[in-house]
Amino acid sequence: MRRLCERLRAASVDETGSTLPLAIFFMFLAVVVILGVMGATSLYIERKRLLTLADGAALAGAEAFDLTAVTATDDGLRAVLDSSDVGAAAADYLAAAPRGSLEHLRVESAASPDGRSAEVALSAWWRPPVLVLVLPDGIRLDVESTARSVFG
Repeated sequence: MRRLCERLRAASVDETGSTLPLAIFFMFLAVVVILGVMGATSLYIERKRLLTLADGAALAGAEAFDLTAVTATDDGLRAVLDSSDVGAAAADYLAAAPRGSLEHLRVESAASPDGRSAEVALSAWWRPPVLVLVLPDGIRLDVESTARSVFG
């Protein structure tokens, strides 16, 4: 009986293999964190790409005026923009610009609300690089950009 008690006591003190579950848990946690950071970084980069395209399209739209539309004011020269010209210039810019991995890129609006500024709104879909089962449809990204031509 005494021998059995000594064996049980020795078995309860023996910690062989107790770090294996901890190692497996921390490996799983590290993989989850890495995949989460990858997804967040991919989302950030795709949004920046879309915003860069919107900036370029707004700039192209802000420069879409005829020289006959330039008028002299007390503050200097001013170009008058037409919404249809802004939309056409933005569409031409987007047709020529590289899109990268942006899916379903769409011009939501491209207009000149005040005749001086060009406002462009774009949307596209982002899909996660690894965890497609979590977000199968992805996330819709919307950006807006405004540009104005100024004569100095």
